[in-house]
Amino acid sequence: QVQLVESGGGLVQAGDSLRLSCAASGRTFSLYTMGWFRQAPGKEREFVATITWNDGSTNYADSVKGRFTISRDNAKNTVYLQMKTLKPEDTAVYYCAARSPLAANFHSWGQGTQVTVSS
Repeated sequence: QVQLVESGGGLVQAGDSLRLSCAASGRTFSLYTMGWFRQAPGKEREFVATITWNDGSTNYADSVKGRFTISRDNAKNTVYLQMKTLKPEDTAVYYCAARSPLAANFHSWGQGTQVTVSS
């Protein structure tokens, strides 16, 4: 199992940018597909973006495509989520998650970081 700690959340205005970080423990970080998910008040947790462990392929939810960028630095055991042109509907707790190569689902989760976008 990998331990995950998110940081970088905060209160911003619509149109602003923010970068979230997720620091992972363990020596096998480079073998994990990493993802960002979010949960708004009263809503189910939803997928935001993923980045694979092998070729760094990325995938995004339609709602963030073109505004958010996921990246990873395996040397620093860290995955990032660069968020631009933030909207009030991006307000949520953002979670980092890890999935090992043979796992079907994300199995390790961080504690979350709050992002609040005011209009």
